[in-house]
Amino acid sequence: MNDPTLWVMILVVVSFTLTAATLDVRTRKVPNWLTVPVFAAGLIFHTLTGGLSGLGFAAGGFATGFGILLVLWLIGGGGGGDVKLMGALGAWLGPAATLAVFLGSTLIAISVMMVLFFATLAQSGYAQARRRYFLRRNSGVAVAAGDPAYTAQRTRQRPLAYALPVAVSTCVVLAWQVLVHGG
Repeated sequence: MNDPTLWVMILVVVSFTLTAATLDVRTRKVPNWLTVPVFAAGLIFHTLTGGLSGLGFAAGGFATGFGILLVLWLIGGGGGGDVKLMGALGAWLGPAATLAVFLGSTLIAISVMMVLFFATLAQSGYAQARRRYFLRRNSGVAVAAGDPAYTAQRTRQRPLAYALPVAVSTCVVLAWQVLVHGG
């Protein structure tokens, strides 16, 4: 519990996820200027504090977070910033905690989306809820995945900023590690 490296890691991770959540809620984007330096800092931090095994820990966490969210992004289930957010977070947390954060954030996101869906259903009826949460909005114009119009369209379709459930889940996972496992 008195390990200063643990508290440095917690401070960086909590600051990072809260900043990402704030930006994602406001702009629906998690910018590269935030995720890339945090990823690099995670690799450096764990290499300096744990040598090659620390580097492996950080790389494994990055691969876990980035890999899971990359698959979801490829099938249309999130934004590119979410992929980089989880990769950078993984570089700090390692594979097991990153997986726990992903599972927790998924449960939180599903719960929030269900509440939003049922609130819309109660307030505006089935047709509006279906339109809002289940039908893909398409202007009828085909756009490529790298096209800014595609990115803008996907951003408008997201009713929930994913970095927010990630931040909440991260805080819960860190608290669990500190309280139950002593770090």
